[in-house]
Amino acid sequence: MSPDEYCQQKAAQSGSSFYYSFLFLPTERRRAITALYAFCREVDDVVDETMDDAIARTKLSWWRQEIKAMLAGEPTHPVTKALQPHMATYALEGAHLLAIIDGMEMDLNQNRYLDFIALQKYCWHVAGVVGVLSASIFGISNPRTKEFAEKLGLAFQMTNIIRDVGEDARKGRIYLPVNELQQFNVTAADLLNARHSAQFEALMQFQFERTQKLYDEAFALLPAEDRKSQRTGLIMAVIYRALLVEIQRDGFHVLTQRISLTPIRKLWLAWKTYIRG
Repeated sequence: MSPDEYCQQKAAQSGSSFYYSFLFLPTERRRAITALYAFCREVDDVVDETMDDAIARTKLSWWRQEIKAMLAGEPTHPVTKALQPHMATYALEGAHLLAIIDGMEMDLNQNRYLDFIALQKYCWHVAGVVGVLSASIFGISNPRTKEFAEKLGLAFQMTNIIRDVGEDARKGRIYLPVNELQQFNVTAADLLNARHSAQFEALMQFQFERTQKLYDEAFALLPAEDRKSQRTGLIMAVIYRALLVEIQRDGFHVLTQRISLTPIRKLWLAWKTYIRG
């Protein structure tokens, strides 16, 4: 199996909404974004699938060394072998890849965030940086496009947090800010014990409205001259925003189930967004 095939398999197996947006990219850009996505999946899986935190830290440390080796022209992992040819082509920064690993390590260091400002720092590491790297691969002519990509990454991550409240709680992680839980009279125990209530719905409606605003703010930042090149990011946004709306329509029953869109609906949304241009 070639490095590119390894990354393709990693991306396809994830079932992510992002995968559907990649289908419309030219071959080289698709190879680059698939390699980047595979890297994100690899380091994310370290934290999600490793029970022993010490082992997870060791693995993340290995990935840091592997990124440095790749930047020195000596990658050893299929993902870094696939990613290396694209680093210079799309002006991808090694520091951003290392920042993603730092974000994954944050999950080992803390499982609560006092306020949205603290949560935003985490989101920048695990999603904002990914947005900037992705936008660079899609094509940037106006530097302001990076601001669009970073804000869109935050919107994506908040959508993930809303969708995964119950699943994350079962792993001992609560990303919703402590001060906002207090504001809506929802306790950590309510989340850990999957207690759905009117207070919980109000809390989630607050999260929903803020995340919708983040999408609007992101779109407002996208320069007209980069709209066509960033079409893949817009496809991602349409799919993720549809998921966010679906969660609200379902009454925010995210404590006991994972709400998702069907593959056919994702493909339809992707195609409709692509042909609109």
